[in-house]
Amino acid sequence: MRLRPLLLLSLTACAFLVVLNDRSSAQSGAAAISADEAARIRIGFKVAPVPLSLRDKDPNLVGLGSYIVNTRIACNDCHTNPPWVPGHNPHLGQKPAEVNAAAYLAGGNKFAGGLIVSRNITPDEHGLPAGETFAQFVHQMRTGIDTDMLHPQISPLLQIMPWPYFRTMSDHDLAAVYEYLRAIPSVPSAPGTPP
Repeated sequence: MRLRPLLLLSLTACAFLVVLNDRSSAQSGAAAISADEAARIRIGFKVAPVPLSLRDKDPNLVGLGSYIVNTRIACNDCHTNPPWVPGHNPHLGQKPAEVNAAAYLAGGNKFAGGLIVSRNITPDEHGLPAGETFAQFVHQMRTGIDTDMLHPQISPLLQIMPWPYFRTMSDHDLAAVYEYLRAIPSVPSAPGTPP
């Protein structure tokens, strides 16, 4: 008869541990990343051309965002003026390639005869990339609508910016890009850059 309460206590303890283990697995599962994504995160940190601030940021998203921004969607080519350090422009066959870190993503590139100028997408004084909240950033990336309406004579849509290609990015990838842009240094806008 004494064996039955002991067995019941043991089963209860086992059930508690299973529930605890399931909760722990579920929580870590949300943060778990695939080996492929871990590799992209490592590459992202390796290729980041500027020091990154990880304070109050998800390092996995920052690393993945750097990977996307610096190896896949070439934000530097339009949002940095000039994009490459003189003598290190890979498009001219110059080696080694070196991003212009001093003006990294500070805008100032002119398009359409100077009618369109790329914007500074570094964090503002509140830490918001280009002064946009995450919701505003996602809205612009998904719709292309220029919330600042800087070119009303042309279109309410972002011009030159290849948002039609970026609009189908996953929510996770957009979150990573935004988190990376929050982690880069704030740089004063290049001359002629729209506010």
